[in-house]
Amino acid sequence: MSNRSFTPNLPDLHADAGAPLNIGKCSDCPIRHNAVCSRCEPDELQQLEDIKYYRSFAPGQPIIWRGDRMEHVASVVSGVASISQSMEDGRTQMVGLLMGSDFIGRPGREYAAFDVTAVSAVTLCCFRRRPFETLIASTPNVARRLLEMALDELDAAREWMLLLGRKTAREKIASLLLLIARRSRAQGGTQSAPFELPLTREMMGNYLGLTLETVSRQISALKAEGIIEMDGNRAIWVPNMARLRREAGDDDAAPEAVR
Repeated sequence: MSNRSFTPNLPDLHADAGAPLNIGKCSDCPIRHNAVCSRCEPDELQQLEDIKYYRSFAPGQPIIWRGDRMEHVASVVSGVASISQSMEDGRTQMVGLLMGSDFIGRPGREYAAFDVTAVSAVTLCCFRRRPFETLIASTPNVARRLLEMALDELDAAREWMLLLGRKTAREKIASLLLLIARRSRAQGGTQSAPFELPLTREMMGNYLGLTLETVSRQISALKAEGIIEMDGNRAIWVPNMARLRREAGDDDAAPEAVR
């Protein structure tokens, strides 16, 4: 078991001139209506305000190593992080993505079960684990929201099992693009706004169980057929979300839940 602690050692966001955000009060936070604090009353929000602080991570920087002692929990304010797990022979599998409003850590769990790495520049809103656990016991709205998020994560994991086990390569790529597009819109974007693809094609292949060549071929096909439009390798625009949903194998009538 690792003796390291999940204790981000970068300077405070507000003291970091190169940091991407300067949020201030919780009421001004871009994830206010989706994060663990989304159901808080003003007095409850103030309790979180009193114990929070921000940390930032550069692309490629580890946030947590598997086996680290979890001294903190956190919400992703901006950016994208990967969740991965390594086997004894060194093989590594990406098993999830963390995006804006997602929660890192498990109250009541002392050690991290996975590696978490910043894919893009990441800003976290951090809370020391034990004070946060105490706050959960006295703040039902935070506990309730954590339960909702955990159940949503379980549903998403089941959907991802279907994707990996039954969907074609084209459907897998379309599903991942759909996920990122939905999350981008949930963080203040619109259907007509382009979004940034946070993963390289190699990382997409690792996440989806596809080769780099297959990922590139399928993205090129989606672009050639007008299902997506691209500016360079990362900026993507989806002209018709319903069409992308069909390519992903989703029920066109299904609600666009954020996963």
